[in-house]
Amino acid sequence: MKILYISHLHPPKNKPLKSIGGMQSVSMQLVDSLQKSKDIEIESIIMRASWKFIRLKTFFFLMSLVWRIPAKIEKTKPDVVLFSSMVTAGILPFILNKTKVPFVTINHGQDVTFPSATYQRYLSFLFKQLDGVISVSSATRNACIERGMEPEKGVALPNGFDTKVMDMLPEKNKARKLIEEQFKLDLSGRKLLLSVGRQVKRKGYRWFVDKTFDKIKTDTVYLIVGDGPERENIQKAKEKSDKKEKIVIVGKQPDEILNACYAAADLFIMPNIPVEGDMEGFGIVLLEANRAGVPAIASDLEGIKDVIEEGVNGYKIPHGNPDLFAAKIDYVLRHELDELSRKSKEYVQKYYSWDTVVDQYISFLERVVNRESA
Repeated sequence: MKILYISHLHPPKNKPLKSIGGMQSVSMQLVDSLQKSKDIEIESIIMRASWKFIRLKTFFFLMSLVWRIPAKIEKTKPDVVLFSSMVTAGILPFILNKTKVPFVTINHGQDVTFPSATYQRYLSFLFKQLDGVISVSSATRNACIERGMEPEKGVALPNGFDTKVMDMLPEKNKARKLIEEQFKLDLSGRKLLLSVGRQVKRKGYRWFVDKTFDKIKTDTVYLIVGDGPERENIQKAKEKSDKKEKIVIVGKQPDEILNACYAAADLFIMPNIPVEGDMEGFGIVLLEANRAGVPAIASDLEGIKDVIEEGVNGYKIPHGNPDLFAAKIDYVLRHELDELSRKSKEYVQKYYSWDTVVDQYISFLERVVNRESA
């Protein structure tokens, strides 16, 4: 099967960006995995760019797809066109000289729920143009159905993670020393709680600092890695905490330090809250933590539901319940940490490596191609 893959926001070749988002990492890893798959041939149209003027670059890239996709189809004769997100799939109705090649998109969450009335009306029209839709979670697939996607067009398939990264993770004691030096911490006799991600309201970091962290009885340090519009509010919540010296907000970090954070952590915290017009499509950071042997305590919301197998790679807590959230953290740290850490790593290696996940993508694409050619 020959796939024409369309994506944006890949970093320039041989010039990796200091930080890229989850969608971009997933897109790059998916392409690599497809290229390694037997009987799969990949053609692509990919925008590779730095963050400078990225919105303007993306606009012109999308406009160029109107004629570049038909030209590429004519030249390479793909069996299916696969868009990396609803952003790139959005140009589908404008493509000139459409052919009978089936068009499939992946979607990730916010590219479905983006709170614009015009965008939401356009989505229902766009779903009619598509031949297949891959959503990264059941919650995201349901959001598509609510916006007009025919259920039989869509499937929920997980993201995967790059197993090569596991070889780059430092040993735990070495990682803890590195983190202590990097962020001027004292982790002696303390457990390390970690959150990684863009600091937006849905992530619930402010809620966790404000309502939950002080209730944890175990001696812990809470490390928050990332940046975003909620950082100031999180900082204000920290200043009100009775344990503010144990809450550390460090911003974005290079891969070496981020890997050390995962390797040093004892529990991964994902305290999401519901936000209208936004959602957690999958939670790739949960897999990144689990692959380092770090189980998660997370809110039982949206795409997180699909990633956490209760008591295997973590626990899901009803959102907005600080007492239960804190109590579960204390219980796991005191009674289950070693076993849960081992099971977390084994679980994601078995079910979420790209070697496993990419076969599910290929199977769905083959079904779409066979259905449309029947």
